[in-house]
Amino acid sequence: MEQPHESPMQQCYAQEQLSSLQTKILRLAQALVVQRARVEKARQQDQAAARDAYAELQKVRQSLAESIGAAQFLLLELEEPRLALTAGQLQAGLLRFDLMSTAYKPVFDALCRFADGFPVGGKANAAVIGRLMNHVKMGYYPTDPDNIAAMLRGIQFPQGVTTNLLDPCCGCGQALRQLAQGNNCFTYGVELDEHRAQQAQSRLHRVGFGSFFHSRISHEAFHLLFLNPPYLSVLNAGGGRSRHEKRFLIESMCHLVYGGLLLYVVPYYRLTPDICRILSDNFSDLTVWRFSDQEFQRFKQVVVMGLRKHREADADAGHQLERQAVSPEAIPPLSALPEHCYAVPATACSVATFKGEKFNEKELEQQLRRSDSFAQMMARSALDSGVKRPLLPLSIGQIGLIGGSGLINGLIDCDHPHIIKGRVVKVVRTEREERHNAAGTHTGSEVKETITNKMIFNVLTPNGFRSLT
Repeated sequence: MEQPHESPMQQCYAQEQLSSLQTKILRLAQALVVQRARVEKARQQDQAAARDAYAELQKVRQSLAESIGAAQFLLLELEEPRLALTAGQLQAGLLRFDLMSTAYKPVFDALCRFADGFPVGGKANAAVIGRLMNHVKMGYYPTDPDNIAAMLRGIQFPQGVTTNLLDPCCGCGQALRQLAQGNNCFTYGVELDEHRAQQAQSRLHRVGFGSFFHSRISHEAFHLLFLNPPYLSVLNAGGGRSRHEKRFLIESMCHLVYGGLLLYVVPYYRLTPDICRILSDNFSDLTVWRFSDQEFQRFKQVVVMGLRKHREADADAGHQLERQAVSPEAIPPLSALPEHCYAVPATACSVATFKGEKFNEKELEQQLRRSDSFAQMMARSALDSGVKRPLLPLSIGQIGLIGGSGLINGLIDCDHPHIIKGRVVKVVRTEREERHNAAGTHTGSEVKETITNKMIFNVLTPNGFRSLT
């Protein structure tokens, strides 16, 4: 999988985000109480102002509920299941709460207790933070072969059609190789780490070196997209924030044909509302499957499977995915995936463009070895360097041109071997013409200069040196 660049200033993304949400939730909780008081005051003076104040109160509640929901996924990532459960209960209760009620103090107190309990600063679990940061620093976790085998059981490859498989962060290529083996597939992978990319070249048909985001790859040219992106993004020294699970999904699905199969491997807590909306809007027949118990305990991984469709909003499917993300115990195990429940399209596709960010010398070497370009080039070179004899004797003018161009410049093998070298020199000729008038008186002179080329052949013979002009 492609990993973000490291920096000495990197910090845990989830912890930093949670710290920001803590401040936001406390601020919005206070704003909720203040805005309710404004509604009550406006009711006694101006009904129109009261309606505006109530509309603003609804916006504050919605923003507060969204912030609590965002915190829930981050708490799951930081292995705080009790706080995550509290977040879900608070969010549901807040959305049902009667905004015209006067019982705001219990709500305010509950929100403050919830936010104050966030694992930030000194409250953070050092072991959990260390483990999450090691995911970035060590960086490479290939998909377990047993889980790949379970995915394969649910995939039906077409007969008589070669299918194209793409892995945008292929690592050493083992997962894609296992998916393709024996299924008449052509495999394409992109890998940021050069060492792993070199290993992948021995397993996959084509490998792009460098970042996937700076590669050039044909759109709608692949039948299956296997996407196992980095699971943890960080805050760098410049303050940039990015979750690569979402970015990889957005920028890679355009390469999949409509009807093509997506295998999206992420931790269950990364099925956030925004990612769920992207999946439900662009893929049909979505299902989520939990990895084997040992792998799930280590990395909390699930695989989302779906078929690409033309973009169409599907809120129900998105909400279903969200519910599964906050209830991992309800996600069925991958071992229960029915056989051949997803069919790869039988449409033939060609990959016209596949270029990684960096130039791949090894791939060029393999292509040239299979090509006859070098043989053709060497054949032309041999023809150019061979002995050429004119069909007819050369005229003196042709000899002059050949000599002046330097072609007669070396050993002449004949009855009397000799070395000849031709060169051209410029010769300036000056002519002076005296002028007289009709009376015979001298009126002056006119000088003319004429520049001509003179051919000189220097010949070295056994009897000595000669210069011919």
